Amino acid sequence: MIDKLEFFIALANEKHFGRAAEECGISQPTLSAAIRQLEDQLGVMLVQRGSRFQGLTPEGQRVLEWARRIVGDARTMREEMRAARRGLSGHIRLAAIPTALAMLSRITTPFQERHPGVTFSIVSRNSLQVLSMLENLEIDAGITYLENEPLGRVTTVPLYAERYHLITAAGSPLSDRDYVTWREVGDLRLCLLTADMQNRRIINRHLTEAGATVHPTLESNSMIVLFSHVRTGRWASIMPRNVAKSFGFPVEIRMIPIVEPEAHHLVGLVAPYREPFTPLVSALLHEARVLVRDEEL
Repeated sequence: MIDKLEFFIALANEKHFGRAAEECGISQPTLSAAIRQLEDQLGVMLVQRGSRFQGLTPEGQRVLEWARRIVGDARTMREEMRAARRGLSGHIRLAAIPTALAMLSRITTPFQERHPGVTFSIVSRNSLQVLSMLENLEIDAGITYLENEPLGRVTTVPLYAERYHLITAAGSPLSDRDYVTWREVGDLRLCLLTADMQNRRIINRHLTEAGATVHPTLESNSMIVLFSHVRTGRWASIMPRNVAKSFGFPVEIRMIPIVEPEAHHLVGLVAPYREPFTPLVSALLHEARVLVRDEEL
């Protein structure tokens, strides 16, 4: 039953029998047979079938909720027993919004030093994707905004508040200022994150509320791309101060606080809301709390 529920979750995530089978490391006929057996066991149709996957039935949607709980609990049990036998080991899958990627090493590095048997994989995603991947059991934890948009049922550890600065080359407009306003920043040649990023929606809101028109001349989902364009002296950007500092900007790049308002938005670690946590997630939450207690982020 657990294996069949795993296959069912993969199918719901991939929305394609072939891709779901590949994700599970089995053949498509094996996956299709397992889903049919699950339907027979439960006595309901779970999948709308045609020449291709057409979605889940209402009963399938409800079973998906149960499947996530049951599979999550089974994984927790397996991890707990493995930790009891061999100590903490395994693999942690993380997803983070682009502006938080630079600070992740401050959690993963001390964690790995304490638990050398643990490995990590980290991907960059927007805030909605982080929550979706968490719900679909594709990641163990994420780092995203804790305010502004609904989080759903998750456990959170606040890490830091983003505070926004104008990032621009020395000698460019406004670069000699001690601070600038959102209204003034709106008149610059800006490069910003793409519109699907919550950081961009936050920036858009502050610019609009200040009476500025949001017309960036370059967009990217990569902070490195934005940084490389700022360095040319032809573009300016708006970045959280902690992100800008992580790039080690040379002296010819200015970081100028943006005021009116002096905005800040909370970022933190999110994990599935469940008790007990897996040993890995429990240790990760502890590491995040230690970081907040011991350091100023």
